[in-house]
Amino acid sequence: MSNIPETGRTTRVTIRLVILQVLVVSLLLTLGGRLWYLQIRNGQEYDEKAASNHIQQVVTPAVRGAIFDDHGVPLADNETRLVVSASRTDLLKQADDGKAVLTRLAGVLGMKPQDVLDKVRLCDAKTPKPCWNGSPYQPIPITDAATTQQALQIMERREDFPGITAEPTAVRRYPGPDKSNTAQVLGYLGPVTDEEVAASEKTDTPLLRADQIGRSGLESVYDRQLRGKAGVTRYQVDNLGRVIGSAGDTPAQPGSNLVTSIDARVQAVTEKELNDAMVAARKTFDTVSGENYKADSGAAVVMDNHTGQIIAMASLPTYDPNEWVGGISAKDYAALTDTKSDYPLLNRAIQGQSAPGSTFKVISTSAAINAGYPEDGGYPCTSSMTIGNRVFKNFENESFGDISLGRALEVSCDTVFYGIAYDQWKKDGGTDPKHPKDWFFKTAHQFGLGAKTGIDLPGEVTGRVPDRKWKREYYDQMKDYWCRTAKAHKNDKDPSLDVQIAVENCPDGYVVRAGDSVNYAIGQGDTLVTPVQMARIYAALANGGTLYQPSIGKAVISADGKTVTPIKPKVSGKLPDSKSTLKYIDKALAGVVTEGTADWKFGGWPQDKIPLHAKTGTAEVAGKQTTSWFDTYTKDYTIVMTISQGGTGSGGSGEAVRRIYEAMYGIKKDTGEIDPSKGLMPKPVTSLPKISGDGVVEHASAALPAPPLVLLPDAPQHTAGDAGPALAALTPTRTEKLLYGRKYTA
Repeated sequence: MSNIPETGRTTRVTIRLVILQVLVVSLLLTLGGRLWYLQIRNGQEYDEKAASNHIQQVVTPAVRGAIFDDHGVPLADNETRLVVSASRTDLLKQADDGKAVLTRLAGVLGMKPQDVLDKVRLCDAKTPKPCWNGSPYQPIPITDAATTQQALQIMERREDFPGITAEPTAVRRYPGPDKSNTAQVLGYLGPVTDEEVAASEKTDTPLLRADQIGRSGLESVYDRQLRGKAGVTRYQVDNLGRVIGSAGDTPAQPGSNLVTSIDARVQAVTEKELNDAMVAARKTFDTVSGENYKADSGAAVVMDNHTGQIIAMASLPTYDPNEWVGGISAKDYAALTDTKSDYPLLNRAIQGQSAPGSTFKVISTSAAINAGYPEDGGYPCTSSMTIGNRVFKNFENESFGDISLGRALEVSCDTVFYGIAYDQWKKDGGTDPKHPKDWFFKTAHQFGLGAKTGIDLPGEVTGRVPDRKWKREYYDQMKDYWCRTAKAHKNDKDPSLDVQIAVENCPDGYVVRAGDSVNYAIGQGDTLVTPVQMARIYAALANGGTLYQPSIGKAVISADGKTVTPIKPKVSGKLPDSKSTLKYIDKALAGVVTEGTADWKFGGWPQDKIPLHAKTGTAEVAGKQTTSWFDTYTKDYTIVMTISQGGTGSGGSGEAVRRIYEAMYGIKKDTGEIDPSKGLMPKPVTSLPKISGDGVVEHASAALPAPPLVLLPDAPQHTAGDAGPALAALTPTRTEKLLYGRKYTA
């Protein structure tokens, strides 16, 4: 018998051992399979990812393409500046992370040390600007305004400035040829955001953190073509971020150039004449308000009738687009956006909305003729017209007896259009329409109002046609407010205008009333238009009825000049008029210049050689001075000018428009003498500038007449205590409108 104790295994212990062995084997097999997958099956992929962790990129910005006028004059290009930059990689090798180097650099550049230190710190959620939002391996610009002497000091003392470079770099420039400004048309650049970089990753033109992109104007619309593609140099770095070798590079591709229809000389003249008209208006006494006209803002558009291309587009007040180069300061940005600035960033030619006044009557004339009213019917032009319990007056209580529609356009007789609109309103069913024809609303839409024109500029607004659909939608939005206001002020003995509107509109503000219709017919009430919309309409009247989509870009030319992509004019519609109706309106608008509301501004005009057609407009807005509108055209060109709180149509804008035409055609001031050789553009420019073999767009000024000296006076300044003029050129608020829509018992 053995003395060793028996250790017999029970069945339960055996099963447990087997299970344990299976688990161990399974884990070993799983681990082996995973190792095979990582090292053999996908080994190359992970090798590449590991290698990429040691590759860093340095971006070389692409040279941005230039923007030219129609003769090859640069409106936006690039200039070489001495840019001083700092390399974080090299600075971090210093014992103090480069603080001493940056402090010495600040002394050379005449900057505060802290300002320089702030520029090289990396942006994050807790770091306020200024800071660097790009790659930490990208050279960080400290200044783009270094002098040659400063650059020499840095480069000659490299041992004192490790990681600091001073080298020439292309920087955006807006040269303002012939003293033109063109700020709202050209726009400006701004740094790209993280969101934009992420959104562009899957496109064929991905953005890099160092990119500058167009933020407004043509710089924005044509950014993709102008920007080009940045170059990338790849460096191998160790785990401490130190560069240990090169990993290849992709050269930068310069952006394409944009040729526009803008003529720098005509642009300069247009800006000057608009400014002069506003200055003159501020010296003119307004008998209604008892003070001089404020003329707080204005816009002008010069358009080619045959293509819809914009030759000049001015908007005041304005700004210097060069303020944005290299990043605008907080102080300058605040000055541009403060209410006292009158918002110069707005392009009032496409974003300023106001009632068109009597310039709208060409649409009302078209509507009346298409509705069956005879052209030469004897329509009473009385000093006033009473509808229900309200008297609607003619401008300055004028009276011309029974006249035709054409004569009503010439003398701008309100009561003729009141009468036709009121008659048509009754035919449509009055306040209880069943199947209204709505000729006046329909015609406005056919003329392109109430919709964007499609011009190649960002931020265009639609304007407004206050038809039945709009009335219903607006009522649904305002009903609760109107009814609350009406209830709260039901016992007011002398209610304000806002309260009167609320009381009237609470029960049935969706109804198109007689007052709405008659005021709509003369371009008042809730109607809103932009200058570019009216320019397109008058250009269509000039060319036989074709509505073109306004455009500024004429062609995109590759950097090497080998590829030219024309931007062809686009037809977007036709006026709803027969040839005979267009001819009738055309004749009446010529009469405005020779014997109508604009004849006092166009004495001696060579009408027999350069027939001019025009319509004046004086739009009224409650609580503000009248808005001046002057819409004109010749065979080739349309010029529209409007000045907020600027007086009457011909009085506020007539002389300025004449001066623009005189400059374009070469007409001696206030005479009928014409010398086309002295004209800036006696005929439209149809060809593109010449392109040299190396892709340079050549300036054609040598073959053109010398432009007159144009100086743009400074815009008026407001003191700190001055509230500044109201923005009448922007969308008026409801309370700024006259109480047009009363109930009538006719």
